[in-house]
Amino acid sequence: MKSTEIHPADYDAQGRVRLPFLFWCVLLLQARTWVLFVMAAASRGQGDTLLNLFYPDHDAFWLGLLPGVPAVVAFLCSGRRHAIPRLWRALRWLLILAQIALLFWQPVLWWYGEPLTGLGVALVVADIVALLWLLTNPRLRACFAHQDD
Repeated sequence: MKSTEIHPADYDAQGRVRLPFLFWCVLLLQARTWVLFVMAAASRGQGDTLLNLFYPDHDAFWLGLLPGVPAVVAFLCSGRRHAIPRLWRALRWLLILAQIALLFWQPVLWWYGEPLTGLGVALVVADIVALLWLLTNPRLRACFAHQDD
């Protein structure tokens, strides 16, 4: 039988479970439009070209920022999660809901006429894997569980 206990090396100096590396990857996946927005802002002259390359429809860009909001909030709150435990516990479920929204977003775009591309299929597969990981990883659940000090 597989052990679901958390390894002692997975705890930080304060006795809290460290956030897994894949958590940060999932946050980047969810906040992909935010990452593109920051890259476009940092590239100054080519920012508009970069945004038009990935989001020719500007309305889709602004809508794409919405599912990334919980990921941005989780990133900003991760260092102070012990100070805001109720918000931190709620963020796990917000991240799961955002991941579900992202999972269904791409097929809806295909339904409304966006061409089927390898990048779109890869994003759907990555969204499925990320959703399953968010739902099933015991170490991540322990990170979001209430811990008495």
